Formats: sequence, structure tokens, C-alpha cells
Amino acid sequence: MCGIVGYVGSDTKAKDVVMNGLRRLEYRGYDSAGITLYNARFRIFDTYKDIGRVEHLAQISKLAMPSTIGMGHTRWATHGAVTKNNAHPHSSQSGRFIAVHNGVIENSDELKKQYLSDIYFSSDTDTEVIIQMIEKLSIQMSVENAISTTLKLLEGSYALLIIDTHNPETIYAGKNKSPLVLGSSKDGHIIASDIMALSDYCDSFVALKDETFTVVHDNRAHFFDLNHQLIEPEYLKIDNDFYQAEKGEFEHYMLKEIYEQPSVIRRIISRYLLDEKDEIDEHIAQQIELSNRLYILAAGTSMHAGYIGKFLFEKYAHKPAEVHIASEFAYGQPWISDKPFYIFISQSGETADLRACLTKIRKTDAKVLTITNVKTSTLAREADFSVDLLAGPEIAVASTKAYVAQIAILAILADKIGAGLDIKASLNRVALVMDKLLKEQKISEIVKEKLVKRNCFYIGRECDYYTSLEAALKLKEISYIQAEGFAAGELKHGTIALIEKNTPVIALIGNRELSAHTRSNLKEVIARGAQPIVIAMRNASLSSDDIIVEDVHEALTSMIMVVPTQLIAYYAALDRDLDIDKPRNLAKSVTVE
Repeated sequence: MCGIVGYVGSDTKAKDVVMNGLRRLEYRGYDSAGITLYNARFRIFDTYKDIGRVEHLAQISKLAMPSTIGMGHTRWATHGAVTKNNAHPHSSQSGRFIAVHNGVIENSDELKKQYLSDIYFSSDTDTEVIIQMIEKLSIQMSVENAISTTLKLLEGSYALLIIDTHNPETIYAGKNKSPLVLGSSKDGHIIASDIMALSDYCDSFVALKDETFTVVHDNRAHFFDLNHQLIEPEYLKIDNDFYQAEKGEFEHYMLKEIYEQPSVIRRIISRYLLDEKDEIDEHIAQQIELSNRLYILAAGTSMHAGYIGKFLFEKYAHKPAEVHIASEFAYGQPWISDKPFYIFISQSGETADLRACLTKIRKTDAKVLTITNVKTSTLAREADFSVDLLAGPEIAVASTKAYVAQIAILAILADKIGAGLDIKASLNRVALVMDKLLKEQKISEIVKEKLVKRNCFYIGRECDYYTSLEAALKLKEISYIQAEGFAAGELKHGTIALIEKNTPVIALIGNRELSAHTRSNLKEVIARGAQPIVIAMRNASLSSDDIIVEDVHEALTSMIMVVPTQLIAYYAALDRDLDIDKPRNLAKSVTVE
């Protein structure tokens, strides 16, 4: 959520660095944008901000002077409505301090009442509380002490950049729970909420630690804890190839990423399933085998992959597994077995709810594995083990290729503890079938003809039910059609009351043994006027089915069955002329609880 980019250096390219960084972070989701830049001619900072996209910000700031220092922000509203006043950057009452902030300050109202009752606030944000506190404290102490003292008072999460207008050669940065990284280039430093914003300028970075702050000049950066003790930074290499992502011949990133799925599967095979070398840490399988129950924690799309993982571990590897919503597990932890092993699934590796879970689990002796698409992410670094999804950059907010990569990794892990999936050959078959399926042209026609209502239902049994959850999520995310996924047998236990003439009901039939049951449920809704669409595996199909996909190993049907549903969501949004890659109100990386 939100995006932060700051630059301080010897070159007058601050605006270009910040604006290019914000463009790279647009995929995270936002509703307003702003930038502040030093105007050396008049020795002031010019701030430009408004609701809308980064390109609008580029237009309203096009007359900005070249600058050696600046910072920008894309906001996803938490405190206060989507307005120009609530957009970042924010200034203190006198205008001396300027800040941009990601995160949520949970005690902002208390701080406002206790310390700032005499201060005029120009916004409804928690961010302004931070910057007003720093200004008030700076009257009686140094700026660095005012910042560290303020940070000690904050409860919640923050990735924070601060400029003191009296010192236009320095950016201060603070971090707790929300991601923040610093990269060095030959002419300065860049601080951002995502490595993607650094990739055009830097080849290494420092991931700031929780409850620390950094003082950044053009040629040096110092790192401190909140007691002002120096911290030695650890520089990590940036894989610039990972962060280069263009749409190429495709109209949207989402469609490109759907079409990349076969190559993602093949990349996973080549990295993790080579005959002469298996690159997944053997200790992961050992820990899974030693445990008596797996706890899979995730959110959204990753949680749906987790359900498939539970199915694979239990049915094929005979290892008990539970799937939990991370935001619920963090504060309502269930009874845990005496030998647990935790699997965190997160596309970004920065999911705030999972970080809250990790804080609790770290108080025990249990081991944690993170499965993520960003090997340098916070959760990857802080877990005992991590496995890289190898999906490459996923720019569209609606996840597609990361989802199938998550299932592939879970299948490999299940196979390593005895699932007997003949996993290399089975995944190769999945990639081949995906290639053929992606050449299917009739899906867009089906969407035009049959998705004509404001609501839609997906139904399925066993793994098809889990795929129904993911399919419905994709449809509602980008087309704004009210979509729900149901276990097929549950429709008559209440939901069938919502069926009316032409209501689309999409049946997923990937299991031949359960085909007759799902088709019977489909007849029940057809009798009440529903518009049926059937997606079936070849061995469970009828000639009348709308979409028939070729057979793969029964354990991996979900990887194939989801592809037509991704395309259904895409074409439904395309027909409605919606912003497919950046759907309203959504963020790619959910870094606040």
C-alpha cells in the first residue's frame, strides 16, 4: 500500500528520480499523489499534491525547478477521506518540517490530545500528528533527538521520510513494521518503500530495521536505533533483472502475467527440480516431517493457494494441515499442536498481518517458512526458511502468476515428504496444457454473452471449491461484479435464494468422481433461471461444456482450472472499460493491518 520515494544527492535530478520511482510503485494501489522539491533560487520547498494518478502529479509539477533533494508519495487512504488536503507530503504548522508516511499510527488521537491541543491541523491524517510532534519537540532539542523521541511515542507502523527545511541537504527516515529501503548511487541516495523504485539507479540496498531511523546526506547515510546508538548497515544486492517489467505486446500487465504462467512453471522446474541438484533447502522437508501439524498462514489470493496446499499435504502426503487468515490468527490464535511448523505465503513478503503473526510465533520455538516472490523481503529475511516463487515481477494488482507459482512450490514440498506426485513430469504437463489453453479464443465471447448480471457465482467441490474462491475474488477485484465462490453442495443451504433469471453460475469440474454431484447442483440453479457456464477437465467433461481443458495429474488440476477464470475476470473488466491493472481501492502490497 502507498508508495514512498526520496532522493538526496549532488545531481539536480531529484524530480526525475522521485517521479520515476512513484511510477514504478503505482502497482501498489493509491488514490492521491504528491511531491516536494527544493527550490534553490528562492530557498524554499515547493510542494505539489492532488487526488488522482502520478501522471496528473507530473502535470501539476512540470514547472518545478531542478533540485538535489525531494520526496514523493502515493497515498492509499487510511486516516481521512481522499482529498487534496489529506494527500502527502504534509507540513508542520510553521512549515519547517515536511513528511511523507506509510503505515498507521494507532495512538495518533491520544498524542494529539496530550501534546498538540494548541496546534492547528490542516488534514485528517495521522501523519500530520507525527510532523507536528517533531516540530514541537525541536524547540527544546536537536532535530535528530526530536525525531527519535517522537518515534518512541508512536504506536503502530510507519515508514517515514522527513525534511527539515532549515537543512535542505538531508533526509531523515524512520521505520517500524512498514517496509523502507535505502539504496546508494554514485551521486546520492534513494530511500523508498519498495526496491523496485531503486532498480534504475542502484545495485545494492539496505533494508531498514524496525524502530530505527537514518540520517541521509548526498554522500553518506548513518543508521541509529531510537536511543541514538549507531547501527552497522547490511548491504544486499539488487537483482535489477527482476525489477525490469514492461507490458510488451500486451495491453495490460494482468494479461501479460496470465500468459507468463507456463514459463513460471518451467522456471520453477529448472531451479528446484533438476536431476543433479535440488535447490530447495533439505532442512525444510525435515522440519515438515518432524512436525505433527502444519499451519498455513496467508491472506487473499495467497490464502486460496494455502487451501490447495492443505489439500496436497493431507490427501497425498498424509500430513495434517490448517489454513488460517493471517489477520485473525495474529490476535485470535487457536490451539496449537506441540510440534507445529508454520508456512507463510505472501506474494510481496511484506504483508503486515503476517508480520504480526511472526511476532507472536517468534516467542515460541516453532520454525517458520516464508514462500514469497521477493526473496529480499522482510518476511523472507525474518523467517527461518524462505523459498523464492521465481515468478518475476507481478505488476497487476490482481495476482495470477504468483498464485500458480505458490501452488507449484507447495506441491513440490508435499512431494518431498512422500506425496508421490511424480512432480517434475506433472508440472511439465501443467505447463504444456497451460500453453494450449492460453490459445483459447472463445472465453471473451462467453463473457460477452453470459456475464450480463451484476452478480455471479462460482461453484465446485473439493479443490474446485478452493479454486472457486480464487476465481470469484479475481472477478470482483477487477470487474466489480459481485462474485462469490461456494462449495457446490452448499448452494441449496441458503444461497440459492439469490438465483434469478440469467444469474451466471460457473461450475468448475476438475474431478471426474465428483462430476455428477456438481452437475446435479448446477441443474438445481438452471431450474431457477440461472445462466450456466461449465469449465471441465477432459476426463470429466461433456460435449456441451463451455470450456474443456486437457487432463493433468489429479493433484494439480487447480493450477489449470484457475486459468480460464483469470481470463473471464480479465475480459469482464475489459468489456466494462475498467482500469484492469490498478482496480479501485485495492493495493498490491498490504503493509498495514
